[in-house]
Amino acid sequence: MRLHVGCAMWQHRSWQGRFLPHPLPADERLRAYAGWCTAVEGNTTFYATPARETVASWARQTGPDFRFVLKLPRVVTHDRRLTGADEELRSFLTAIEPLGPRTHALWIQLPGSFGPGDVPTLGRFLRGLPTTHRYAVEVRHPAFFTDPAAVAALEAALGAEWVPFDTTAFFGTPPTSDAEREAWTRKPRTPLRTAALTDRPVVRYLGRDDPARTVEGWQPWLPVVAGWLREGRSPTFFVHTPDNADAPELARRFHDQVRALLPELAPLPEPEPVGPSTLF
Repeated sequence: MRLHVGCAMWQHRSWQGRFLPHPLPADERLRAYAGWCTAVEGNTTFYATPARETVASWARQTGPDFRFVLKLPRVVTHDRRLTGADEELRSFLTAIEPLGPRTHALWIQLPGSFGPGDVPTLGRFLRGLPTTHRYAVEVRHPAFFTDPAAVAALEAALGAEWVPFDTTAFFGTPPTSDAEREAWTRKPRTPLRTAALTDRPVVRYLGRDDPARTVEGWQPWLPVVAGWLREGRSPTFFVHTPDNADAPELARRFHDQVRALLPELAPLPEPEPVGPSTLF
């Protein structure tokens, strides 16, 4: 029984000297992060396909049980809208091969304009993907959260996991920091969804810059994730905040709270001490 937790990135300026040793060479930062968390979102692959040598370095810095959830390139999902991007997709799949089993899922984040009428395109795209990978789809069109017919059509087309991006706690009250104000204009306002479609659910949760409010906001997820674990599922939970300053420690806090409900849950690795704890 394992719950993987992680952040939106594996390095952040505010983590230096707190969660990651400083100074630290670029090719050692992921290794240090992996002492705190057991998964990471691959957001950078949305903007550019990494060199195969770079991906091989990621593999060397992590154990085989570490999870990467890698976002498909923007040209595939947004520019070409899942049509006519075979060459770009092949290049991406070739580049990430060195990760092997560490590639937990390929993350297909779709634009907000990708609606119910586009579901057949998504279905064709998914059916054409290699079966050597698992896939997780994030949709943002409002109809997928409010129209039962659209929801049913999407679930029938997927054969993959549906990734919820839970922003309900974030948008519950007005922003109070510069980072929150910026996120307020960029993040999607999607309703809460807690249903899992496969044995490997992936959740993205956005809290607040105040750690206590972040913890308060994820409380509804604790029984959900614990229930998935009892059912034999293997979830991955990503913790975001607008400034992400405390994200690694918060991710561990979430794991601790789930483990309080399920003492048999395998513990996280113990990170190497870097600096004094600032949260709890």
